[in-house]
Amino acid sequence: MIVLNHLRVLPAAVVAIGFAVLARALGAVSDGGALAGVLVAFLMMLAAGLAGLLPLVAVFILTSLATRWRSERKRNMGVAERGKGRSASQVLANLGAAALCFVAAIIFPRFSELLLVGALAALAEATADTVSSEAGQAAAKQARMIVDFKPAPIGTNGAISLEGTFAGCIAACIVAWVGTFSGVVPGRWGAVIAVTGVVGMFFDSLLGATLENRGKMGNDSVNFVSTVLAADLALIIALVTDGARM
Repeated sequence: MIVLNHLRVLPAAVVAIGFAVLARALGAVSDGGALAGVLVAFLMMLAAGLAGLLPLVAVFILTSLATRWRSERKRNMGVAERGKGRSASQVLANLGAAALCFVAAIIFPRFSELLLVGALAALAEATADTVSSEAGQAAAKQARMIVDFKPAPIGTNGAISLEGTFAGCIAACIVAWVGTFSGVVPGRWGAVIAVTGVVGMFFDSLLGATLENRGKMGNDSVNFVSTVLAADLALIIALVTDGARM
């Protein structure tokens, strides 16, 4: 049975629309991406209250800064983000798994804490993946394929760098910290969110090096599957941990 706090609906809608309008004005998303962002932000605030927007703000700031960092170098290398911001498909590929957890938390409020742990893990993975890619393209001198560590051109699917990996790990930790600091989930889940986000980041690179490079998966599919993995791992750990504590 769906139980909604009606006092949250209108403020959540207003704040979500305002957040999406700002993101569109800054050129971070396309029109479709802004609409997708409204939906995700609205669902998160319904599930976690207005404080639920803070992790999404962290995701937005971290990915935007990473995307803009040394953009001229990225353009010269031919790896810069193209178009007028991220499209609806890109936004949903990165945030869709978290949105599904938000919906489940709204429908099953009894399990909202565990489901929000999964949602934040998905957000941590999406942020870590984007930041690691953008930071690696901006700062790395050498990239290596994750499957065999052979040198590869920067920006190649499945290629990782020390600079990008470090930045991605820091980004995952920041999202986890914001999620716990804002009270979306208790502090004891911070390490779980950060670690599963990083695991998902490496899984994304593995899929990129194998299935994506073989044409078996597209980039949006890789991103979505990797966020699902992070969310699932976090949910499993949370369930096992809670079961052990009972």
